[in-house]
Amino acid sequence: MLHVLTIADRLDRYIARNVLAAIVVVQFVLLGLDITIAYIDDLGDVQAGYTAFDALLYLLMRTPWRFYQYAPVAVLIGALIGLGSMASSNELTVMRASGRSLARIVWGVMKPVLVVVVAVLLVAEYVSPRTEQYAEAWRLEKLQGEGAVLTSRSGWQIEGDSVYRFGAIRADNVVLDLTRYRFEERQLVEATYAQRAFWEEGAWRLENVATTRIFADHTESDLVANMGWETSFTPTQLERLLRDIESQAPSELLAYANFLEQQGLQNDQALLYFWQKMLMPLTMGSLVLIAASFVFGPLRTVAAGTRVFYGVITGLTFKYVQDLLAPASTIFGFSPVWAVLVPTLACAGVGIYFLRRNG
Repeated sequence: MLHVLTIADRLDRYIARNVLAAIVVVQFVLLGLDITIAYIDDLGDVQAGYTAFDALLYLLMRTPWRFYQYAPVAVLIGALIGLGSMASSNELTVMRASGRSLARIVWGVMKPVLVVVVAVLLVAEYVSPRTEQYAEAWRLEKLQGEGAVLTSRSGWQIEGDSVYRFGAIRADNVVLDLTRYRFEERQLVEATYAQRAFWEEGAWRLENVATTRIFADHTESDLVANMGWETSFTPTQLERLLRDIESQAPSELLAYANFLEQQGLQNDQALLYFWQKMLMPLTMGSLVLIAASFVFGPLRTVAAGTRVFYGVITGLTFKYVQDLLAPASTIFGFSPVWAVLVPTLACAGVGIYFLRRNG
């Protein structure tokens, strides 16, 4: 019995080693291709303060985000290549003939994927949000000088009886082009525009402020060089509002979604990205099942290039279905979690069906 268990453990390790090696190679290839294409594109921004070497450093800083983005595709293609190579050399046939069940072989493939899942979740939560923010700020300061705009993505927000529009936020927590519309009984009574808002000693100060008060028969306007701004908004909250939502950590996305809900605003997009990141283990597991069903089914004897081709097609189809269901969750009013779960469960279902057929 002990001898049988030892052999089984060795087979698990052998399968895991082959699949993990294939996943790592595919990930490096995908990262290399993406960085090369992005580098060629970024060379158009090279100038006196931003050299070709700076462009390369910027792309390398963003590697954690790219690692997260390509991980599911790398797992799918890596599992296809790893299992496919063993199928081509009849190693899987020998394992099955020796009594190794199909489920046990698939479990051996899942083990290295669990390592990838843990790495991806850690990168998504603790690494990529920080490196993305630092890389963007570093690049923009090289291009625009110190105090560059952190993001130019404008955003709207509601607080009490006021509606705000924020133009941009800089890396030094300076908000640019702030506009406030104040309402009373759904009537606009005041519009305020500030060129800048500074965060100093735990409070906001507005600079170059123009205010227009609207009455029934006339309006009044005044200009103020500097004034306080009483608000519950913090630099962190405004950064989340204006920063690319896709690069935020799961904990930040959940906090942002809760904040939007408290403000009475739609939070579907924040929840969608939150569930995409939190359900990544299920996503990768379902893609492994699809890969295994291909290898033990119709792609058992084809060339490695054909397996890669089908892997890319499957990965793209999976992504496009998720992308289509994302706006559908807003239009039809179902929870964003289903936009992530439906293609994941469909992949898992198809994979299990074909595995049982061939098992």
